[in-house]
Amino acid sequence: MNQQQKPVLVLQHLPDDGPAYLATWLAQQRETMDLRDHGDAYPRDLSGHSALAVLGGEMSANDDLPALRRGEALILDAMDRGVPVIGHCLGGQLMARALGARVGASRWPEIGWHRLDWAEQSGDWFGDAAQSDPEIFQWHGEAFELPHGAVWLAGNAACRNQAFAIGPHLAMQFHIELDLAKLKVWTTGHDPARHLRDGMPDAQIQSTVAIHERAAARLAAQQRVAATIYARWLGNRR
Repeated sequence: MNQQQKPVLVLQHLPDDGPAYLATWLAQQRETMDLRDHGDAYPRDLSGHSALAVLGGEMSANDDLPALRRGEALILDAMDRGVPVIGHCLGGQLMARALGARVGASRWPEIGWHRLDWAEQSGDWFGDAAQSDPEIFQWHGEAFELPHGAVWLAGNAACRNQAFAIGPHLAMQFHIELDLAKLKVWTTGHDPARHLRDGMPDAQIQSTVAIHERAAARLAAQQRVAATIYARWLGNRR
């Protein structure tokens, strides 16, 4: 079996934090997805998979949870094998942590649609996003520092490090996998207002109404960016 015929391993940490648009995109490309949640047995290594995607979750990357440590071991195994890894929010934090970088509270939490500053070389991964400066969906209170050898790709005043690449691997602090169904679940089951802090800029935590109003204009554009990113990620398979 060649590398392209092997399934893509996707690690999911919470029932309401599934692959969403990533699953849609993989199906469109006729890629086989092997989805494992925190209660499933994880594979021993990445020898039977062509790529690894790690999703988000409301826990901290530093929490003492066996699934997180198993995920980090698989991230390192994938990198050792040259199997491309992509991390979404918590997934990006686990990538950084596995590589020895610190994960901790970001300057400000971000919930909703937020703009990013893009590195000059970010177009290699994000395509026109680096020029058009879109709003990307965020839901996080922690963030990663850059591991040794990482290339900084994006950030903003609230959270300096929002994306980095190491060779064929990409870590992101934001949620490009979002689709409308997932957004509805998140904004029904979670109240953004509980993340408000004294002294926080008003725009950091957007209301459910504001999030959905912007989604009408932003979600399709973000999914075009996501398609570019995912194509680059799987294009890195050997």
